[in-house]
This record gives sequence, structure tokens and C-alpha cells, in this order.
Amino acid sequence: MKDFANRKKTKIRNNKNKQAFGSKRSNDNSISKNTIVYLLSLAFFLAFISFFYFKTEVASIKPKSAMNTIIIDFPSSLLEDRILIEEEYVKDLLSCEYFVQIGAYGNKKYAIEAQEILKSEIQNISINEVYSNLSPGKLLHSVISGPYENRSAANNSKEKITKNGFDPLLRTTCKQK
Repeated sequence: MKDFANRKKTKIRNNKNKQAFGSKRSNDNSISKNTIVYLLSLAFFLAFISFFYFKTEVASIKPKSAMNTIIIDFPSSLLEDRILIEEEYVKDLLSCEYFVQIGAYGNKKYAIEAQEILKSEIQNISINEVYSNLSPGKLLHSVISGPYENRSAANNSKEKITKNGFDPLLRTTCKQK
């Protein structure tokens, strides 16, 4: 019988193990075992010689303990030509007033608003017109409370102002009596 369809039985090739792209080189290691052994023996030989040549003893390298000592002496320079002034003596010569600066505003409206917020808790709040040190010629409206008799009273007032959301500064003015 004749095959009119030209169907021939072909052998199925096993292409699974064949590589599409391959190298013509062999799969041998690029560095031989003899070369590796030679390099390692050379390294050990050089290390062995360096211990004798440099006379290195690993046991002699030890950390040293450090002892920090602090000596606090009374400065002798205070005893020689210096004069110590007692605090009560200074208080008798100066009269000081303490103020709390609540803020300094460029717009007077904000200064009045700060004064109204703190009016119920803080007495003696005033608004002063001052010129800025940072930018000369600029007029600022400084909100200040005080004067207070001592630093403690000023600090108490400063705490109350801080609780209301402001960032106050303590100001002191001293004059000779």
C-alpha cells in the first residue's frame, strides 16, 4: 500500500538533555588543586617566618587598665587677692523689680487679645510700645505683667501664663539705691 499523504514515521528525538547554548570549554576548575595547596603552604610559611623575624608574642599584647582620678580642690586664687561679696550686701545696694514678658506682637490687636485672655488670672498686665533689637525701626507691642516683689512671685506668675499656652520670659531690672 502506498502512502499518498507522505506520512512517514519519524523517530522522536530526545532533545531534553541537549543545551541550546553551551560553552566549548571543558567543565574543569580554573585553579587546580595543586595551585591552591601551594598558595596555602606559602601563606603558612610566611606567617611562621614573620613570628620569628618580628619577634611577635601574642601573649604579651594585653589591655592596660586605666584609672581615672579626679581631684577637686578649692581654688587658692580666691584666698589671695579676691574679694567675696555676700549676697545680703548686694541686696542692700540694689533694688530689683521682676517682670514677666508674655509676648511681643507687631500688631496691637494681638497684644490686646493676649491681655484679655490672661486678665482673669494675672493682675498688672500692661502693653508697652518698644522697638525691636533684631530689626531696628520696627515697632512692637510688648505685653508685660508686673512688677513683682521677688523672683518667686514672678516665677509663679510665669507658670500660670505658660498653662494658658504662652511662652513667657522673666525680665529683671535692678537699680542702685
